[in-house]
Amino acid sequence: MTVDVGWTHVALCATDLNASARFYAKYAGFEIVHDRRDAASGHRVIWLSDKTRPFVLVLIEREKPDPQLLPIAHLGVACSSKEEVDRFAQMAREDGVLIGEPVDEGPPVGYYIFLRDPDGHSLELSYGQDVTGAVTP
Repeated sequence: MTVDVGWTHVALCATDLNASARFYAKYAGFEIVHDRRDAASGHRVIWLSDKTRPFVLVLIEREKPDPQLLPIAHLGVACSSKEEVDRFAQMAREDGVLIGEPVDEGPPVGYYIFLRDPDGHSLELSYGQDVTGAVTP
């Protein structure tokens, strides 16, 4: 067994794990890497990852998503270009999940949009947020 050290996950409540998994696959490239039923609660738990780093989004099945991540609280995923952000914005507009039109705040914030997942949690898709530069000496 590998022992992970450092930040490994964020956990949220979700009412329909399959709908949430589809949303995060479509908009963030995540896939289910772990799926189980918690023995104590009986609730289903999934881990989602884009497999770019050892970090997962944990979704725990509940009757209601409490608490909700709402703007300004959000999950953030980086895109490879402004055009990719714009493509996701158009898809989200068509799906009725776009919270606001793209915003360009320049460095270090970058170009971004906010989307609403099936439980109302906020997902930010951005380009130009230099997190690597901020944390790498």
